[in-house]
This record gives sequence, C-alpha cells and structure tokens, in this order.
Amino acid sequence: MNMTQKAYEQIQALTLDAYRAAVSEGVLPEAQLPPVSVEIPKDPANGDFSTTFALAAAKALRKPPKVIAAALAERIGLEGTYFQSVEVAGPGFLNFRSGAHWYDSVLSAIETEADAYGTCTDLQGQKIMVEFVSANPTGPMHMGNARGGVLGDTLASILHACGATVEREFYVNDAGNQIDKFAHSIEARYLQHFQGEDAVEFPEDGYHGDDIRELAEQYAKEYGDSLVQAAPETRRDELARYGLSVNLPKMKSDLLRYKISYDTWFLESTLHESGYVAETADELSRRGWTYEKDGALWLKTAEIMRDNLIKAGKKASEVEKLDLKDDVLRRANGFYTYFAADIAYHRNKFSVRGFDRVINIWGADHHGHVARLKAALDALGLDGSGRLDIILMQLVKLLRDGETVRMSKRTGKAISLTDLLDEVPVDAARWFFNARPEAQMEFDLGLAVREDAENPVYYVKYAHARICSLLRTLTADGASIPVHADAALLTDDTERALIKSLARFGEEVRLCARDYDPSHLNRYLQELAGCFHRFYTACRIKGEAADLQSARLKLADDTRAVLRNGLRLLGIEAPEKM
Repeated sequence: MNMTQKAYEQIQALTLDAYRAAVSEGVLPEAQLPPVSVEIPKDPANGDFSTTFALAAAKALRKPPKVIAAALAERIGLEGTYFQSVEVAGPGFLNFRSGAHWYDSVLSAIETEADAYGTCTDLQGQKIMVEFVSANPTGPMHMGNARGGVLGDTLASILHACGATVEREFYVNDAGNQIDKFAHSIEARYLQHFQGEDAVEFPEDGYHGDDIRELAEQYAKEYGDSLVQAAPETRRDELARYGLSVNLPKMKSDLLRYKISYDTWFLESTLHESGYVAETADELSRRGWTYEKDGALWLKTAEIMRDNLIKAGKKASEVEKLDLKDDVLRRANGFYTYFAADIAYHRNKFSVRGFDRVINIWGADHHGHVARLKAALDALGLDGSGRLDIILMQLVKLLRDGETVRMSKRTGKAISLTDLLDEVPVDAARWFFNARPEAQMEFDLGLAVREDAENPVYYVKYAHARICSLLRTLTADGASIPVHADAALLTDDTERALIKSLARFGEEVRLCARDYDPSHLNRYLQELAGCFHRFYTACRIKGEAADLQSARLKLADDTRAVLRNGLRLLGIEAPEKM
C-alpha cells in the first residue's frame, strides 16, 4: 500500500468537498479549476502535507489565494480522517498535520502486508520487456555492462512490484559484422599458433584482446591443427561457434554471480535464419517506406522522422534544418544491415510476443540510434514513439584514492565485470551502479569496501542487522514482539519522523517506476536508515514500561521489514548479523 498516496487522495477529496460546500454557500464562485496538487513540505514546521490549490485557483476564482484558502479551511471536516489539523500559511498554502489515525494506519499496513508492503497495482495488466546488457559475445563484459545490468535488473523488479508482468531479456548479437570480425580474429591467432605470428597477418580491424588469443590457444589445445588445412569459411564458422560456446556460458555465470538472471537469451541469428529480417524489410516496402538506390534497399528514415516531428508540433522550417538521413536496410551484396535486424527484433517484441511496452537500457553512444529505431517501428504501425522507451546511461569512471583506474591490479588489463566483482562485494557494486542513468558516475573502489557509515550500502545493511540483533536480544530476555505497534504511545519526534519515513516507501517505489530511475530507492533507504538510527539513539527500548517497550520494539520490527523489502528490490542482501 502507498500510504503517502492515500494521504494525497484524502487531501484532494477533502479540498474539493470544501470547495463545493463554499460554492453552495455562495462564498466562492463556480469555475473550471486545476487539479488539487499535494506535496510533502521540506520543513516539518509547515505540516506533514501541503496543497497549493488556493494559489492555483486564484485566477479562475478572481480572489486572493489567502481568501480562498481560508474559505476552504473553514469547511474541511477532519473527523474520521488521517489528519488532526489544517491551517492556512504563507500566501495561501493549506498545510495538513497527520493525526493518530494516520500513524496507526501506516504501521498497520506494514504489519498486514508484510512482504507486499510497498507494492501497488498501477501497472497491472501491462506486459513489459526490459532488455539490458546485451553485450557483444565477442569479449569480456565491461563497466558499462556492469552498470546497465544493475539498472535493468532493478527496474524490472520495481515494475513487477507495481503490478506489471515483466520479462528480462538479453539480446545476443551472434550474427553480422562483429561475429565475422570475431571469427577472423580467432582464425588469425589460431593460424599464428601453428605457423608463427610473422607468417599470418592479423586483421587491422580485428579484436586485439588477450581473450581472443586465449580462445585460439584453447581450441588448438583441444583440437590440434585440424582446421589449419580446412577451407577458410569452414574454419571461421567453426572457430566463431567455439568462441561463442565459451563466451556465452561465461557471460551467464558472471551475470548470475552479479545476481542477474534472464527469462530469455534471444539470438540475433534466429531472426536471419527464420527469414524474419527479410520479411520485415518487405513489410516496410509494402507500406511504401523504402526505395532502391545503387543496388541497396533504403528506409525513408528522414521522411518518417520529419513527419513525426511536425505532428509533434515542431515547425516545418525548423525540421528542414535538421540533418536527417535515410538508412540502408539491405546492402548491394544482399546482406541485411544491423539496423534491419534491430528493426526486425523490435517488431518481434511487439507483433509476435505481444509486449505492451519495451524498455531498453543502452549506452549513451547509441543516442543517434534511438529516434531512427522508433521511426522505423512507427512506419510499421507499431507506435515505436509511444511504446518503446530507451534509457541512455552515461559512462562509469572508476576511482581509487581519488585517481582514475583503468587497469586491473590482478590481470593488468582493462577492468571487466569479473575483475570488479573480485575486488568489491556484489552488493556494493549493485548499490553504487544503481545511480541516475543520465549522469556520468564515479565508482569509488575504496568506498565500496569500507565497513563504516561512510559507505551507504553498509550503512543501510547495518541498520537492518542492528534491528535483528535488538530483536534477538530482547526476545531472549523474555520480551515478545506484538502483532501491532500502538501508535498512540509513539509520540517522540524521532518516532513520528520514523513512521513518516516508513509511510513513504510505496511512493518511492512508484516514483522509481514512473521515472525509470531506481536510484530513488537508494536515497530513500539511506534516509530510512538514518531515521532509525536517530530514533534508536533518542528512545530507549529496553527497561521502559512494558507497553512502551512493546510499541517501540514493534516499530523497530516494522522498520526492519521495510528495509528488507527495499533491499530485496535492489537485489541486495538484508543481513541479520554484521
């Protein structure tokens, strides 16, 4: 349950009821008014909830906001509501203060809903795919993949918590130019193994990493020189197959170590083998969106994007100034481009598998591809502009002692996901990578392994473990944890602040889903942990009167439950001991 949203809805209803009463009494005129917006004031001195409705309605009602607010406040009945008072403040704010019923309802919701507390049904009935990482299987996963993995996995968990049916997918680029380059690279290293490096030229645009050499050496060790005399195409096909057979399981095991598992590993090659790429290009042609030039098949990308921009309200003169270009779908040699395969892949998501919405986590270097792909889906009648959401994430900078780190101490190579997880705990990696995707992030390797309050993930996990230790100690001394915390006994400022923080959990989950930004949850859990630590410092539990001890003990237990629910959404352990 979203207790913050419940309070918002009640304030909206109370405000509109008061307005209607004022109209019926002739105090305020009837008019078309804006919706009632509600927020939580930054300063608790201004109440627990506030609405600026009177200010927003002043123009339509032709009255000063303070006059409107006073008329509303006089007619707001609080009996049986979550609130104990409402007051006019500043230029016309209506500030509400929560009453015992609201505090009690928050605790009851946590205790009744348990693991389900914080979830909602906002996205119920929606089938959503989150595609993330989708790294080329031609080498080790890097820091961008590490960040995208956490963002995609956590976002999928949050969307599920909001009621959606969610599937996680990894798109395996096992066809096309990069696999051809992969095959040529392994082939060169394989032949060099038997014939010497001077005898075999390595492709200038090949993959020069040590992992390619290791694959070639491994194949030679297992199968000898069996491919040296084979036809080049046969040799490359076999070496590419072998390389993928090694790299893909390694990717899966690394991601499982990172607590990420997928519902589907979708192979690009299946789109080509089934003829779906060609069929998609034919469908675009049938709809009149292609033309042939210099033996190649082109998509009228510029025309589609131009039409979309004008429909969206952009001036035609401004659109004409943009450098919009068409795209090749099929080259003159008959091979389809990666863009054609990508269009077919996304058409498959919507047309074949029936997803209502598709979310892709991409690196910022793909920004030029976003509008073009959406335009192609629009041309297919699939509403790519409205149903495909692409989150572009910025680069990661690794730091140690304030210095940028590019190489692994262990391997001497560029740091991969495996290297990172050898150096820092998985939970720390997941926490720190769960930052705002549009911002370039700095990952402090030293901070990630610290076991003190400066490390935010340690701080939050410690709060959970501290509560578990408290519960064990007091129950061992004979105390029992009640079914419900009596909010009427919890009147200290730190107790009330903690309950208010607990109430915000559902709203934070909703905001994560709305904004596609799971970092809301990081900030919230840090704040909740801080609220608990302040409460625990200010309010004695052991040795208090039995009823107050029980209420405070249950408040601590409720906090433990919410911390656990939040950490679970982040894919992070909620430890009972530290």
